[in-house]
Amino acid sequence: MTTREWMPQAHASARRPRPAAARDPRPPAGPPRETEFRPRVPIDVRRALAAHQRGAHDPAHTEHQGVIWRVSRTPEGVATLALRVERTRVRAAAWGPGAAWALDQVPRLCGDGDDPSDFDTGGHPLVASVHHRHPQLRIGRTDLLFDALVSAIFEQKVTGLQAFGAWRMILTWCGERAPGPTPRPMFAPPADWHLIPSWTWHRAGLEPPQSRTVVAAARRRPSIERAADAAASGADRDRVLTSLPGVGLWTSAETRIRAYGDADAVSVGDYHLAHQVGYALTGHRVDDDGMVELLEPWRGHRQRVIRLIMLSGAFEPRRGPRLAPEDHRGR
Repeated sequence: MTTREWMPQAHASARRPRPAAARDPRPPAGPPRETEFRPRVPIDVRRALAAHQRGAHDPAHTEHQGVIWRVSRTPEGVATLALRVERTRVRAAAWGPGAAWALDQVPRLCGDGDDPSDFDTGGHPLVASVHHRHPQLRIGRTDLLFDALVSAIFEQKVTGLQAFGAWRMILTWCGERAPGPTPRPMFAPPADWHLIPSWTWHRAGLEPPQSRTVVAAARRRPSIERAADAAASGADRDRVLTSLPGVGLWTSAETRIRAYGDADAVSVGDYHLAHQVGYALTGHRVDDDGMVELLEPWRGHRQRVIRLIMLSGAFEPRRGPRLAPEDHRGR
């Protein structure tokens, strides 16, 4: 079966001739590279992939007519990846200079490298129950450290709405248009984050401390990537990442989860996480120290337990309005 047979076709209205100014300026995409991934055991591929989407309007990740589209800047160049998840396999097609790298990385992105075989669910009935209902939960990895780090920096100390909006604007304005027949214009992250001017960060609504952290990290990108990839443990990666000014343990943990699929990472310092974990496991709020203590019996799988808690629906009732986003652009 060809790619044309399993990928959604353009809507009839999209095939009508468009004015010259509105036409796609890119050359024809050409045929993609293709492969398929057949997991050795059943895994929840859709949930593993969804964890890497930065908001509903992420210009680098979307789903259209049953196909998941992702754009990334791989070590070999920009790649567009189209994934159709079926019952026993994942069919993949890729375009662009990084297509071969993206296809080779598909199993890890889908969570194939995550091994929960020694995960003991006996420490709490809620965890055991949710794991029983979701035994296919896996933590996927992108193997792209710097983009994971930048997306985590965007989310420091702001609401998701603010972070995702800034991510969308920076990628759309400064990123590279994705190759291939994407269902809408999509963009890869910028190649040179440190060359983005200050007024562009300001227009996107990213706070100055975050933009300065991204720019400073980008100047040390090669050495940080080498050191983090060579690190032997999560603690070693924390030491590498937190050596960057403006990067703390929360940002490091979020980066480890996204880039390396770290099943033990705990995002200490999160605005809501400790409260959610405490309420689910004890019925009342705890602070970060209390959360770390509660998760200790599952060391090695603490991020897995957190994801199971998020799936449990055991959330503390809201007692007030959501945090209102702040906009520094009017100051």
